[in-house]
Order: sequence, then structure tokens, then C-alpha cells
Amino acid sequence: MASDPRGATGHGRPGGFATTDEYAVDLREVDETWAETVGGKGAHLGALSRIDGIGVPAGFCVTTDAFRRAVADVPSIREQLDELSHSTPDDRETIRTLSARIRRTIEETPVPGDVAAAITRALTRFGEQAAYAVRSSATAEDLPTASFAGQQDTYLNIMGPAAVLRHISRCWASMFTERAVIYRQRNGIDHRAVHMGVVVQQMVFPHAAGVLFTADPVTGNREVATVDAGFGLGEALVSGLVNPDVFRVRNGEVVTRTIAAKERAVLAVPTGGTRDVVLDPRERELPALTDAQAVRLVELGRRIEAHFGRPQDIEWCLVDDGFRIVQSRPITTLFPVPAQESGIEENHVYVSVGHQQMMTDPMKPLGFSMWQLTAMVPMVEAGGRLFVDVTRRLASPTSRDGLLDVMGKGDPLVRDALETVLARDGFVPSLPDPAPGGPPSAGAPDPIATDPAVVTELVERSRASVAALERDIRTRTGPALFAFLLEDAFEEHRRILADPLSMRAIMAGMDATWWLNDMLGEWLGEKNAADTLTLSAPDNVTSQMGLALLDVADVIRPRPEVLAFLRDVEPGRDATFLEDLARVPGGGEARDAIEAYLDRYGMRCVGEIDITRPRWREQPTTLVPVILDNVRNFGPGAAGRRFEEGRRKARQKEQDVLSRLRTLPDGEQKADETRRMIDRVRTFIGYREYPKYDIISRYFVYKRALLTEAERLVRAGVLREKEDAFYLTFQEFHEAVCANRVDERLIRQRKETFRSYQALPTPRVLTSDGEALVGAYRRDDVPAGALTGLPVSTGTVEGRARVVLDMAEADLEAGDILVTTFTDPSWSPLFVGIAGLVTEVGGLMTHGAVIAREYGLPAVVGVERATRQIRDGQRIRVHGTDGYVEVLD
Repeated sequence: MASDPRGATGHGRPGGFATTDEYAVDLREVDETWAETVGGKGAHLGALSRIDGIGVPAGFCVTTDAFRRAVADVPSIREQLDELSHSTPDDRETIRTLSARIRRTIEETPVPGDVAAAITRALTRFGEQAAYAVRSSATAEDLPTASFAGQQDTYLNIMGPAAVLRHISRCWASMFTERAVIYRQRNGIDHRAVHMGVVVQQMVFPHAAGVLFTADPVTGNREVATVDAGFGLGEALVSGLVNPDVFRVRNGEVVTRTIAAKERAVLAVPTGGTRDVVLDPRERELPALTDAQAVRLVELGRRIEAHFGRPQDIEWCLVDDGFRIVQSRPITTLFPVPAQESGIEENHVYVSVGHQQMMTDPMKPLGFSMWQLTAMVPMVEAGGRLFVDVTRRLASPTSRDGLLDVMGKGDPLVRDALETVLARDGFVPSLPDPAPGGPPSAGAPDPIATDPAVVTELVERSRASVAALERDIRTRTGPALFAFLLEDAFEEHRRILADPLSMRAIMAGMDATWWLNDMLGEWLGEKNAADTLTLSAPDNVTSQMGLALLDVADVIRPRPEVLAFLRDVEPGRDATFLEDLARVPGGGEARDAIEAYLDRYGMRCVGEIDITRPRWREQPTTLVPVILDNVRNFGPGAAGRRFEEGRRKARQKEQDVLSRLRTLPDGEQKADETRRMIDRVRTFIGYREYPKYDIISRYFVYKRALLTEAERLVRAGVLREKEDAFYLTFQEFHEAVCANRVDERLIRQRKETFRSYQALPTPRVLTSDGEALVGAYRRDDVPAGALTGLPVSTGTVEGRARVVLDMAEADLEAGDILVTTFTDPSWSPLFVGIAGLVTEVGGLMTHGAVIAREYGLPAVVGVERATRQIRDGQRIRVHGTDGYVEVLD
């Protein structure tokens, strides 16, 4: 490449320069603890300059005190910020207008004299006429949970004190670019709490520049580093002017390289500023780095990563065959890796619990720690989600086949992701099957009788156990409560879950479903015949929950004053909602109907496996939109009619398949087997939903007792508000109650971390290298352009897509197709009013699939990014038998 006419100049440090000026401080004096003084970028650069072997261009930081001093001279700024704080991220026009006004105000305000003097003194020490990079450094920048990459401005090759001062003002103003304002709002960061530092560094003029990710930003693999490289200054890559060369490095070796045709480069102009130039055709396809240079750069990146303790996004320059680091920030888009036991370096493979439980949102610490304590298998936490380590089961051929079979029936994407990992030589060790000669096997359990009394007995056992829990927990407070939960309640919780009779009842229903689908498919060519045969199956507590809300609508429908009250009720008005309702004419009966519903189902809510989520009993207004939809879309007695209609269709389907089977060879035998399996599936498939109801019933009992303890800590001044206890694990909460003390900084940190986790998609499978795998269907029987998923409830339906991310905001009409991320049992009240279902998460036997079949709704689940690929209001066709969705407009 042709050399830059300016050459590589002035990147060394001036000997002995140091200042502790209030407004300008030498970069060498700064480290990570200075973020509030010099901003995130300045703090990181200062820390980088202290790492042995890492070259950082010399310079100084203009402190956030200088920014505060400058804006203090502009009284109107405070009012403009107050106005901006009341806007929302979607109010783009207001943000555009207000942010432009604030930027203009800051840029037009002269830099205060004492601030300008401090900056000029610093420039004198470095060289007034040298070239500088002037770079924004906000206090909310380069955080572990929000990088703010590209949100504020950088100016290169700025020459002379007047120009430097002018560009410092521009950096201050860039805190209020439209993109930066929206980014802060979406990350829950108050504009008034952020201040701007500025980094002024001696300019370097590189042969090549680019970005190094010390973990693969696409797959998340921490063992693979990715280097993007181009000629000249890095702005060509950042701005998208050119495609970079890409090197992927693992274990000190370039494993893949892609050399791009780099037609342009950004170079410094001798008189200041930059320009983009067209490269000589002979240079365009030359690599910007050699393999050896890429490996050496990654070695420097690993040193930086080790210092900061997490993967880094690093901007670098190559000058005279030496690397200069001009920025390093944490990669905030990577899914965290579960913590491993100290000293254990084995590879691990983890499967998402959330994809099985239909709750892929992050859980607060009390939520995931409670689930860990009450679950039947060990679970690890990462990113606020829970995972099961399946490495050992994958290592043994026998257990591997069983695991893949179970995972494939539930969610084919999980199976495919696991098979992808298994295909990699050596990642999962191969262990022999257990040697024969151990204790004699107990054999398979005796088959359970097809007897409805079995389900009745199991339900009664559960109800008696929950009643005993409610009775026994009343007298426990303080440390005694936590001891009771750990030593008694959680033990009983797990005992009920592991009840052999309960497990056999669940498996009987599932096995009968699979038998019917497989055998009727083979004998009659029927696809998913069990979907119709299980309509209106008895004892399904989740489908009953949806129908029961139709009965509530029947009470409310003929009372116009109640309807008017409900239409005007504000979300969150929960404390007095039922009392206020009772004062409306006819409201007493409406209140009683809602109260009765809450007595049976008030422990439920969206994301209910997280004990910290607000329950319907705590926020009854959540149900109001669904009740109003039921009033609008249905007539009186709809619940009974729907149930009877489902039962009639199931009987007709049974008669149809049995009569068709009798015409086949050995038809009477096949019909008899099928009839027995139909009886079996209808006896047990409804019970499939009851253990979850039992769990959530217990959780609400636990929660009320724990909130009483949190309220006591609030009265004692230990917690600011009772919900702060949700950011403690169960053990930490226990310790806080014993010591009457809690670390407020920990709670603040946990809140910030939880907020950052909400933006992370949950991988179905995660490896200890950090690789997140989502799996693929690998099907060739889906029309071009259709969205592939898993068929879970037969039939085809066409209608308007309603993309709903929050059940409380659902506004559904008859015939709508619900498109959402996941559905747990709490969504079943919506199912009575829709025509079809599409979800991003789910499997054949997960709750949404079971209830879709109960209500006869065509459903396709496991459709990757469905809520982003389908727009609200679009017309779609759901092929619930074949497992795909067509977008029709």
C-alpha cells in the first residue's frame, strides 16, 4: 500500500508529563475506577495504558467536571433535559427535535475560560500543532452491560488548539445525538445522570486498522477470536465504506481467513481532517495483515481480556509493524457462560430449561435460585436463565440415544443443536456404557391401569399437600421460615414432583399420544390424529382456566356500568381494583366472580416459574383486557358449548378411525388396540398440566411468606422496597434476614445486570466455550419463503396475525392468529378467542401445544424469530399439520 504522506508521527509519550488539573488529566494517571471522572472510554484507555506490552497513543482526558462546568453556564439545558426525559424511544419526532436543539445550544456555547486554559496547557505539553484524535467518553459508555458503541462522536486528525476546543464542544453535544438518546432510553439510563468526558490523544497514522473481538461475536465462542482489518484508518470499516478482511484465530492459529476486495481507504489529510481515497487495483485484494500479525494481535487481545475479566471489542492500529490500541470495550451481546467448578477444564454442553418450561425471559436471582432448590435435577445459571448440564449423558452411547430421542420429540431444534456439537471431534468425550454385573435392574414399572380414579387420587394428594403447606407456614417467620422452607417445604415439593404414580400417569398420556400418531399415521395415513382425539379431554386444569374466564365474562356482559368501569380501569390500579368494582351498580356480582376465579387461578401469571413475577392475585387488572375480549367476542354459555363441541368432535374422530381400521387386515385387533389407547390418552392427557399447577400453587405460598419477611426488612431500614429482595438469591435473602443487613451496592448491580440480560436471546444449547446454538429443522418439504416450525396441533387456518409480547396488551378479535415468543399456562385464557397460534419457543408436549390441541387450534411452534418476521396485522396462513407458516401479504 502507498505510504501516507504524513508518515507515522507523534505516538510516543512526552517525558515526565503529568497533571492533576481539575479539567485535564494525563491518560497515564487514569484507570477503570475513573469512569465517573473521565467517562467509560477514557477509563478503559487509561487502564489499557497500564497493561504491560500494550501500546496506547499518549494523551489526556478532559474531565466530566469540565462538561458540567460548561453546561452550568446554560440555564435552559435543565429544562430541555426535563422535557427530553418525558419522551419515549418510539417518539422519534420529539426526540429528533429536542436533541437537535440541545446539541445546537451546547455547540454554540463558548468553552468556559478556565476549562479552555486547562486544555490549552495540556496541549502545550504534548505539542500545540500536533495532530490529535478527539473522542467522546460518556460516563454511561463502555459499561459491562451497555457498550454504547458508536453512539457518540470521534474526530480524527484535529490540529491546533482552536480546532481541538471546537471539537471538544462537538463531543459534548454528541451526547444528545438522536441515536444516543434512544439508546439510553432503551437501556433505562437517565439522560441527566450521564456526563461527558473527552479523550484527546496524539494521532497515529496506521498502515492498517480494524477491530478485534476476543470472542466470536456471531456464535459467542470464547475460544475463537475474530479480526476485521482494512487499510488506513479504521473509520472505513466502522462506517461500512469497505468490507474488511476477516481472520478467525483459535489456539494461536488462523483457522479461516477471508480477504476482501478493499476498494477504498480513509486517510489523514496533512492540513487536518480525513478523506476517503480509491485504492490502486493492485492493492485492493492484498491482505491488510499477515497471519502472523493477526495471531500476534490476538495474543495482545487475550492479555487485555484477562485484565478486564471478560471478552473485549478492541479497536487497533498497525503502525511500523507495531500495534497501537485505541479502544477496548466489553462485548455486551454475548450470552454469559455458566460458571464451572474451580480447576475443572472439561468441556460442557448445557440445554436450556426455559425452552422446556416456556419461559425464556431472564429470571431475577430469587427466582432462579428458588427453581434450582425445588427442581428434580441440578441446574446452572447463566444470563438469568437456567440450564441443565447434559455432557455426561451425551458421552455414553446408551444415554445419548435416549436423550436425543426425548429432546427430538419435544423440540427438534434442541436435538439438532446437540447433534451439531456431537459432530465436532473430541468436544464431548466418548465414555463406555456401564459394565454389566452391577445390581439387578428393577425393570420397567408396572403399566398403570386406565382408570380415572388414578387422576382423582393424584389431584387430591396435591391439594392436601398444598393445604398442609399453607397451614404449617403461617407460624414461621425470620430464620425459622427459611429453615422450614429448606428442610420441610422444598423436600415435600420435590417428593410430590417425583411421585412415581404421578410420573407414570404423565407418561401414560404422552406415550398414548405418540402411539396414536405413529400407528394411525402408519395404518391410515393420518397426520397427528391424536390432536382431534384429545379435544376436551377431562381434568385439564389449564384448559379449564381459559373456559372459566368465559364464565366470568357471562356475569359481566349484562351489566353496562361494570363494562364501562372495566374499560376505563388503568393498568396497575390493583390495590383498590376489586373494592372500587364492588361500588359500581352490579359490581358486587362481578367482583365475586373475579374473586372466585382468583381463588382458583390467582397464583398464575406470565413467566410463572419465576417466583418474583407478579401473580394475577397481586395484579388482577392484568385479566381485564382478556375479560373484555371475551365479552365482545362470545355470547352467554360459550364455555360449556365449546367444551361439548370439542368432546363431540373427539367422539366423531374416534368412530371414524375405528370404522376405517376395521376394514384393514387384522382390522378388529387394530381397532381394539386403538380404542384402548384412545381411552388411555383421554384418561391421562389432561393430568399432564396438573403438576405445573401444583408447583405454581406452592410458589405463591412461598412468595407471600417471603414478601412478609421483605416487608419487615423495609420497616427495619435494611431494604428500600420489598421487591429489592428479588435481586438476592434465596441464600442471600436468608443471610440478610439473619444479619438484618444487606449490601445495597449488590442490589444496584444486580438490577443493572438483570436489565442487560433482557436484551439477550436465550440459546437452546450452550457450550462451555460460550457457543450458543439454536439448531435447524433441515427440512425440504416446506414451500419457499415459508417460516418453518414444529407442527403441534393439526389443521390449517388463515387470518390476521396479532403479534403480542405482553398478555396484558392483547387486543384480540375472533379469527385472529396469536403470534408470540412463548406461551405458558397463563396464556390459555387468550386461546379461547383466537383461531391459531404461532410461537418462537415450544415443543410437542409443552403447555401451549397441549392447550392448542385441547381447543382445536392449528398451531406451529418453534418458529425462529416469528415475532420479528411476522408483522402485526399481516395476513398469514398457519399449517398446523405440516409445521409451517405462510405470510400472505
